[in-house]
Amino acid sequence: MRHRVQIKPSEHQFYVETNETVLDAALRQGINLRYGCRNGACGACKGKLLTGDIYYDNDPIALTDDDQEQDLVLFCSALADSELVIEVEEVELDSAIEIKTLPCRVHEMEHLADDVMQIFIKLPAAERLQFLPGQYIDILLEDGRHRSFSLANAPHDDEFLELHIRLVENGLFTPKVFNSMQNKDLLRIEGPHGSFFFHEDSNKDILLMAGGTGFAPIKGIIEHLISEQVTRPIYLYWGVRTEADLYMSELAEKWVAEQTNIQFVPVLSDADDSWSGRTGYVHEAVLADFDDLSAFDIYTCGPPAMIKSAEQSFLEKGMNKKQFFYDSFDFANDQ
Repeated sequence: MRHRVQIKPSEHQFYVETNETVLDAALRQGINLRYGCRNGACGACKGKLLTGDIYYDNDPIALTDDDQEQDLVLFCSALADSELVIEVEEVELDSAIEIKTLPCRVHEMEHLADDVMQIFIKLPAAERLQFLPGQYIDILLEDGRHRSFSLANAPHDDEFLELHIRLVENGLFTPKVFNSMQNKDLLRIEGPHGSFFFHEDSNKDILLMAGGTGFAPIKGIIEHLISEQVTRPIYLYWGVRTEADLYMSELAEKWVAEQTNIQFVPVLSDADDSWSGRTGYVHEAVLADFDDLSAFDIYTCGPPAMIKSAEQSFLEKGMNKKQFFYDSFDFANDQ
């Protein structure tokens, strides 16, 4: 049965069909809600249910008991059981961005670390994928499922699409990347997706925080900022377990050497005695370096636990929640 959904405060309306999530219905009708993983794990699409009834086919991971007491729901998983009135922030996207489904081929592969593969994929000669820095694409599998990977290249450098793929043991897709994928293999992609992207309409200083392969979309954002000759201070914090996991530290150091407005702080959570740099959790390094975060636009990508800890502690340091943009990487659904 079809149900009407009204959004507060914008008063926009759309309709959701039977077995269609609220998020999918909104996106289908040109209404851009914030989202990330689209599987209930990251919480990016969280909003308030003012009136009406929804249900879930599966309990969403990112919805806590406190959230439910406050009538918060995850729109990527919520199915409408009546007409709804919801309160949620809408995201302004470039109207020229078109989601496409395209064939492509693996152009080049390189091990960046033992468990991280860099892949460049090439689209058909007559095609280009227009996207915003920080967005991701889906690789469509033969059984209809998809796997999401952030674009590590900037929009202006779009001859190839660059992905950083971390190996997930016993995963559905990533072991094939490491064990059998070869140059010229055919893939199908869909994108761009995601409400995580760099916002041009601000003059605030820029704080970028990555965890693991969350560096990929941050790399795309920084290369975009360099291309656009942005002169605002840019602070890059990258948290990993060991020094070997800093798989592109030379590139980050190159940015610092060539751009006077960029600073780079690598942070190891499991450092050995040879490491003389910062240790601990990456968000704690940010907290130690800044007493007031109100003057920053903050972009962070990485594991859900990192995102959650960062948001809570950054708010206590004065961060404006509307200036906190994140992409929460979750690997559970590759199992």
